[in-house]
Amino acid sequence: MNAASDDTLARLAAVIESRRGGDPDKSYVARLFAKGPDAILKKIGEEATETVMAAKDGDRKRIVAEMADLWFHAMVALAAFGLTPQDVLDELARREGLSGLEEFALRKVEQRGQEGM
Repeated sequence: MNAASDDTLARLAAVIESRRGGDPDKSYVARLFAKGPDAILKKIGEEATETVMAAKDGDRKRIVAEMADLWFHAMVALAAFGLTPQDVLDELARREGLSGLEEFALRKVEQRGQEGM
């Protein structure tokens, strides 16, 4: 990612946050927030399924459109749980340089440590 894409995510996150508590009749995002986390998470599931279907069809334009919908709804979920895109970017940066297998092994060790508490 570059600074421009980080800025796009930050701007979108700010817009999403500004819709919290807004009029559900005038804002789709306000409507999602008003319905609560279950509705937001359901929407993520729907968008993930649509993304998979577009990818299986090999329709590049539709893949991008569906992925944008998925990312958008994931950002609404982040906001609903008091998180930001930067939190995700920071986690991705933390994982940078680790192989997927190393990262997975570290998570298993951390999970075992938490279960032992």
